[in-house]
Order: sequence, then structure tokens, then C-alpha cells
Amino acid sequence: MKNRLLFLGPPGAGKGTQASQICNDLDLMHLSTGELLRAEVEAKTSLGQEVSLIMNKGELVSDDIVLSIVQNRLVNGEREGWLLDGFPRNLVQAKSLQKLLDELSQKIQAVILIEISDEILIQRLLSRGRPDDNEEAIRKRLIVYKEKTAPLIDFYSDAGILNAIDGEGQVIDVALRIREVLN
Repeated sequence: MKNRLLFLGPPGAGKGTQASQICNDLDLMHLSTGELLRAEVEAKTSLGQEVSLIMNKGELVSDDIVLSIVQNRLVNGEREGWLLDGFPRNLVQAKSLQKLLDELSQKIQAVILIEISDEILIQRLLSRGRPDDNEEAIRKRLIVYKEKTAPLIDFYSDAGILNAIDGEGQVIDVALRIREVLN
């Protein structure tokens, strides 16, 4: 079974839900960039202190810092397999990640693209009830996602490791579709 995975998909597609389930089932290390950044800050590492300063200014953490954190987890990880969720977000990050993984001899075995219609995504995100989840903001985020992710889809498709999964329906049904790809 494939155990070095990358999840792609728009906000609200269920990546986090599916990633948690797959990581629990297959005993994979879940590398969610948001969680990794928060963990570094909590651990008060030198990198975490740098991240904290950046985030407190409301700025985005650089690709180099995110890559350093991912590298640290991959090198010092207690599990053989892993699932990347939320990184890479663009082609520059994907190429940097590929270089790192080549150096570590840990190539991605499967990229799972969770596809779902915009209308269902919008309804899912509106139902979360978060203050920043209004229809206009959601539509803008989807446009940005599509602009940034289209090159990633082509990149991983050209590498022969992209697997598009229908993300609509019950959580268990989506999980079964993902499991089929991993066998």
C-alpha cells in the first residue's frame, strides 16, 4: 500500500477529514502545514520563534521556512509513511519539495486530488458558520485556489502520480475511493 501521500483539493473538499482518517488507519505521519507551524511555535524552537514573529505581523511564512519544518519532520519522523496536507500550494513549492524528497529518497507515491463542485463547496463552507465564510469571500478563495493549483495538477499528472477522487457524498464513500487508489 502506498504510504507517502499528498492531498490536494479546494477549501471545504474534506482534505483534513480524510487525511486524519487515512493517517489513523495506516499509521502515517500527518504533515499539515498549519499544524506544523503551530507546533513549532508551541515548542518554542528557534524556528518557532521566527514563525511566531512573522505570523504575529499577519504575514505569510516563507516557503523556505515551511520547507525546513517539513524537512525536519521527515528526517526525525517516528513513522515511515506520511501524508502532506496543505503544502505545496504552488509550483515553486512543489519543485522545492520534490528536490527535498529526492535528497531524502522519499518520493511521493500518490497525489490524491479531491474534486468537488463549487456549489457544494460553497454550501459546505457556509454551513461551517465561520465569520470569514461568506459567499463572496469563498468564491474569491476558490478562484485563487484554481489559479494556484492548476499548475500543480499538471505537474503531478505529468509525473504519473495524480489520482482524482470524487469528493462528493458521504465521508465513508470518499474514504473508500481514496483507499482504492492506495492499494
